[in-house]
Amino acid sequence: MDLILWRHAEAARAEAGGDDLARALTPEGERQAARMAVWLGARLPARARVLASPARRAQQTAVALGRRFATADALAPGGTVEALLAAAGWPDAPHPVLVVGHQPTLGLALAGLMAQQARSWALRKGSLCWLRCRARDATRETVLRALIGLDLL
Repeated sequence: MDLILWRHAEAARAEAGGDDLARALTPEGERQAARMAVWLGARLPARARVLASPARRAQQTAVALGRRFATADALAPGGTVEALLAAAGWPDAPHPVLVVGHQPTLGLALAGLMAQQARSWALRKGSLCWLRCRARDATRETVLRALIGLDLL
């Protein structure tokens, strides 16, 4: 199974007492999401499932891809790695799954899957990490397929 972790693009700053879920992408964030969507669109299989956090900034990032997606409450800010992996069906989903979400959950998932570490790895806004779970002999291993920052596009 392939699991693609895409952090939402740049969003407006949180206002004191404001609704964090309502924060929108900045104009720069919209451009970032569009750039990464072009890269993803050329590589993401048509049968891939796309899941997005209910936060507006994640929804807007997913919309840039131009594909249908489902909203998963498990991907909301403050969610757990376990909830993210369950929503994605890791490691047994029959098709690739793209998750549009937030730090630190994406970084925690990345560190846990790649290095069995219980700490968060940094994943910058708009960046993505593409992982693959494959069977190797009698065990499974997680392979890093791509780690793409916006500065590399």
